[in-house]
Amino acid sequence: MVVVTKPGLQRKRLFQAPLNQRYKHFGAPLSAELKKSRGANSLPIRMGDTVRIMRGDRKGIEGKVSKVDRKSYRISVEGVTREKVDGTAIPVLIHPSKVMIVNLNLDDKWRREILNRKGKKQKAEAPKKPKAKEKAKKKKEKKPKTSKKTAEMKEEPEKKKPRRRAAKKAKTEEKETEEE
Repeated sequence: MVVVTKPGLQRKRLFQAPLNQRYKHFGAPLSAELKKSRGANSLPIRMGDTVRIMRGDRKGIEGKVSKVDRKSYRISVEGVTREKVDGTAIPVLIHPSKVMIVNLNLDDKWRREILNRKGKKQKAEAPKKPKAKEKAKKKKEKKPKTSKKTAEMKEEPEKKKPRRRAAKKAKTEEKETEEE
């Protein structure tokens, strides 16, 4: 995939993206409890998830996702409405990056498999990081390594290579001495 740095082309690719790529743009962070229990940091939002609005005028409101509009990159949350002048209530559409998933809808087996995969990745990566104190102890215990080449160089200094002109002179002198 080619990385585009021009803002106009980025917007064009965003709004002309196919549905499978739009799905990835609907990612939202999980709550701290879900992160610990599921082992994943974020998931794309689906209908039936319970979300908490984290930004804007309606910050702090929780509700179920009633509609996911992939065309306009917005979601609709139950209980988040505004009144029109004539008194009718219409849903307020919210961008998925402005919410946090509080409860997951796990009716779909594919989503459960995604969570299992993500959880396994993080569990496998976690034990690899050693503590800082252990690293400091290992550094103190290590002795400086000396290779065979450095030991030989200390014992016997290498002869400098003659320059080209000097080498030619030496060769011609050798030939002259051999001929005599």
